[in-house]
Amino acid sequence: MAASMCDVFSFCVGVAGRARVSVEVRFVSSAKGKGLFATQLIRKGETIFVERPLVAAQFLWNALYRYRACDHCLRALEKAEENAQRLTGKPGQVLPHPELCTVRKDLHQNCPHCQVMYCSAECRLAATEQYHQVLCPGPSQDDPLHPLNKLQEAWRSIHYPPETASIMLMARMVATVKQAKDKDRWIRLFSQFCNKTANEEEEIVHKLLGDKFKGQLELLRRLFTEALYEEAVSQWFTPDGFRSLFALVGTNGQGIGTSSLSQWVHACDTLELKPQDREQLDAFIDQLYKDIEAGNHSCVPNAETSFPENNFLLHVTALEDIKPGEEICISYLDCCQRERSRHSRHKILRENYLFVCSCPKCLAEADEPNVTSEEEEEEEEEEEGEPEDAELGDEMTDV
Repeated sequence: MAASMCDVFSFCVGVAGRARVSVEVRFVSSAKGKGLFATQLIRKGETIFVERPLVAAQFLWNALYRYRACDHCLRALEKAEENAQRLTGKPGQVLPHPELCTVRKDLHQNCPHCQVMYCSAECRLAATEQYHQVLCPGPSQDDPLHPLNKLQEAWRSIHYPPETASIMLMARMVATVKQAKDKDRWIRLFSQFCNKTANEEEEIVHKLLGDKFKGQLELLRRLFTEALYEEAVSQWFTPDGFRSLFALVGTNGQGIGTSSLSQWVHACDTLELKPQDREQLDAFIDQLYKDIEAGNHSCVPNAETSFPENNFLLHVTALEDIKPGEEICISYLDCCQRERSRHSRHKILRENYLFVCSCPKCLAEADEPNVTSEEEEEEEEEEEGEPEDAELGDEMTDV
């Protein structure tokens, strides 16, 4: 199966940001917590806010399959051409305009003790100063008995792709408090986010872990405590406190997708080229998308993936009778997304997976106008405007 084009997929929580225009933070309600309000007219296209996560972590299955990202800022570490070669399975794949790739391998640095990689000396230093001294496993990086490795393996055995959270986000929160000289400051920062009732917290944990979430949550809490206990936040290690911490991540976390190839494609879009050269470049990129996805997505899939053996073995199961010679296709869209218009489906697939679908459903709807319906636009606006009710993460990490 082709890897997702939202290739290094990660998760973050908390914001240390700077406003580009006049805004202020106000209390909204006990359900929503605080909100950001404009204090002046904000023009269309203006950047309102630039945010830096308090903590961020790559999804564990994503990292296990060697999708290389900076361990601190999550910037993709492989060049666009390397990204294309891996995703197409063509070692000789060459990209035009290599100067548009922004990856600087000459700046990359690794931790001298555990060898995790960073995009720059600045990121390595920032991680070391904030949390990595506590979390660095040193030479035990691959030791399955190391407490952090046991915790990560337990998480992977419970939370299969598509991933929507990471236990390491919580680990970095604890490690940040452990390393901090001013522990109270960080505790205040983490405590400012929206709190939920016990029933709402259980619902969020259930969504993250599934039907057996109570037993799984207790297993994770025990391993989490063995690996990271910190007296300053001892309440996080109690059953109620751990559930609240889980819910905080589920409610306030934000998925991140980074891809050097995607950045290269966007840079190509801005090139000023002669009409013939533009046509050739666009045709090259369209073919690249097709080579990457190998035609195994369909908006009307005849198969689906699952993990029924409670391990990393992926099962592809037929949803209908499949005749000899018939292509086996799964869908990268969820049920709701598949019911949207052809234009909306193509928008999701192109932005997140970098390809244009030509399945029977899309071909049959080819004459539909390339606009998003009013109903769908309202739905998207509601999802964007109510993050506490939104999905906990985009489902874009493939095994």
